[in-house]
Amino acid sequence: MEPPHILVLATTNPGKIAEIRGLLKGFPVQIKSISEFGPIPKVEEDGRDFEENAYKKARHTARILGFPALADDSGLLVDALRGRPGVHSARYAGPEASDQTRCTRLLEEMKGIPDRSAAFECVLSLAVPTGAALTYVGRCEGRITEAPKGSSGFGYDPIFYYPPLEKTFAEMTREEKSRVSHRGKALQELKNEFDKVLIWIQQNMPIQEKWICHGGQHDR
Repeated sequence: MEPPHILVLATTNPGKIAEIRGLLKGFPVQIKSISEFGPIPKVEEDGRDFEENAYKKARHTARILGFPALADDSGLLVDALRGRPGVHSARYAGPEASDQTRCTRLLEEMKGIPDRSAAFECVLSLAVPTGAALTYVGRCEGRITEAPKGSSGFGYDPIFYYPPLEKTFAEMTREEKSRVSHRGKALQELKNEFDKVLIWIQQNMPIQEKWICHGGQHDR
């Protein structure tokens, strides 16, 4: 039997790791967290959009570790704020700000603004060490609440209301959120064609050169 492919997740977020492992269960792939390899140099997330940042993280991880790597970049886009916080969602209130601080800042900016429409976007990038990559995109439309609601999730979940379920992301169960969220949609796209993805990985992984030593001479 062919050994399972190794796929490295370029994240240390336990929630994301558990979600992806559960989604790809049953496929011949061994999911590993980047933390299982010890510390590696960080990549600067200075891309112009989610796709550029996701690819930078996936390519960086794949080249250093020598395995296919999956990374995501996502954020909140508010129409009334011309798409902010966007790619700066995680650093919107400062690099060390808490989720609560970020939500508070956004609500303050939205005071008195009637247009509360917003969307979460997620881009997944799966890269191999040679630099080739596949991209998957997910988007979820909703609106910004007047105040936080719910205690689940993370980030801007307490202030992002999803009309079809009449709940904020923070009021949903993990299963509910996975079905409708931006990341859940992108991951579902990946899962739906993962058999083809495995073939693509095999075709694009660099061929390992084998050296045999005979009396001090090396033959390839």
